[in-house]
Amino acid sequence: MDIVVENLVQVFGDAPKQVLALDRVSHRFPSQKFTCILGPSGCGKSTLAQIVGGIEPYTSGTVTVGSDEQPLGTHSVMVWQHLNLFPWRSVIDNVAFGLEMQGVGKAERFERAKALIASVGLRGFEQHRPPQLSGGMRQRVALARALIMERPVILMDEPFAALDAQTKIVMQEELVRIYERSKRTILFVTHAIDEAILLGDEIVVMTARPGRIKEVIKVDLPRPRSQDMVNTPEFGRLYDRALHLIREEVLNAMQQQDAAAG
Repeated sequence: MDIVVENLVQVFGDAPKQVLALDRVSHRFPSQKFTCILGPSGCGKSTLAQIVGGIEPYTSGTVTVGSDEQPLGTHSVMVWQHLNLFPWRSVIDNVAFGLEMQGVGKAERFERAKALIASVGLRGFEQHRPPQLSGGMRQRVALARALIMERPVILMDEPFAALDAQTKIVMQEELVRIYERSKRTILFVTHAIDEAILLGDEIVVMTARPGRIKEVIKVDLPRPRSQDMVNTPEFGRLYDRALHLIREEVLNAMQQQDAAAG
């Protein structure tokens, strides 16, 4: 389902110390497409994702998910950088937690959880607990926990930022595989240009605070995608374009930080 954001404004704090985080952001995030939101630190990209997910209230504007008038968050699920797994619960109990909260019986929720655990390559780890798993394995558990809810919209806030380089590559390719199979609408917040190109159908480039949409880059690379594309001329052209846009905004953000410190 489409996500439509119109003239979205988010202001934090009270006068005279108000912070304008988002300034008149408007965009239609297309249904069943993978949109990456790229921008410097503090530009409001995570705030935007949390507003769409009904986690963060907003100051003004409109946000519509689908064609009905259900509260924000009804159709979406969030995957965070900090996974928020329950360390005392097993993998299968973590994955099935959302269904448990919905009152789904143990047999049904475990059956569905086992299928998803297998689909993300963790068959045999159902009874392990998160502290017994690697970072990449814990991220797979978090993905399975989100997918089991069968929401049409998945919001992801820098989910791979804390992973080492090799594990990050594996998880990116895993997410590409899951997306191509399930065709959910995905909003993916990232700092990484190469990640945005590898994953996204479009890249929404945001300005330094206050966050505005600077440009939307269409990514026409064929799917399925893998790291093999990184060295192609097409990937390079997209990377150069995004780098040119984001470099300006990173410099602006650094100047804002210097001014605040001074």
